[in-house]
Amino acid sequence: MSSELKKIERAARFLQRRLKISPTIGLVLGSGLSEALGRLEREQRFLWEQIPHFPRPTVMGHAGEWVFGMLEKKSVLISRGRVHFYEGYSMSEIAFPIRVMKLLGIERVILTNAAGAINKDFSVGDFVLIRDHINTIPDNPLRGENISELGPRFPNLLDAYSVRLRALAKEAARDMGLELKEGVYVATPGPMYETPAEIEAYKRWGADVVGMSTVPEVIAARHCGLEVLAISVVTNMAAGIGSDKLTHEEVLEITKRREGDLAKLLRAIVAKM
Repeated sequence: MSSELKKIERAARFLQRRLKISPTIGLVLGSGLSEALGRLEREQRFLWEQIPHFPRPTVMGHAGEWVFGMLEKKSVLISRGRVHFYEGYSMSEIAFPIRVMKLLGIERVILTNAAGAINKDFSVGDFVLIRDHINTIPDNPLRGENISELGPRFPNLLDAYSVRLRALAKEAARDMGLELKEGVYVATPGPMYETPAEIEAYKRWGADVVGMSTVPEVIAARHCGLEVLAISVVTNMAAGIGSDKLTHEEVLEITKRREGDLAKLLRAIVAKM
């Protein structure tokens, strides 16, 4: 057994000994979205610093807490925040929470993030369902020794973003009268925002939105057999697309403004799972 798997198992055991529920759905709330879902029924909270081997977020808008409970009569785990490659964390550390989710019995994950719009048909405040991704981060969670207990050496990412879950999300949005766009997400290493030339290149590659997270989690989740749904909140027009200079504070302001509608959408999706 690899030393990494031992760490994952130790973290999972720590939680299992204390949990009152067995979660089957995981939700990761991105920049500024940590409080989107409010309180849960039968709620239990654990700061990441309490859980063995967990990384600690260093970025404003990422609380670093796991919340367990019942949402729409489903047992869920909500991750309030995440860690990023640009914070200096290794890919193993970024993937660690997802892998612990797997050992806790979670089968499906919903990932959310803040993103810049490359597609000019998108607007600030839009919700975008990710149907595929392009990865420019110069590392990934599967490089190095394979943890065969979690998944295969060469996983297939043809269906990285579940067609079934995307259909559920579209149905939930229609029921709410909410417009849900769809597109390709390009992941960059950060922390600097992209140049106009880079955005022009990504546009030619077929990317619709750009951000600094999510893809490492998707790779880790698919490797260990989790079904994935991912939603971006457009917080700005990407460099060269809009005229405004980008700041993290503005990103948090937009996510806070859209938090209520995102919470309604996530609840509706979970109810259909």
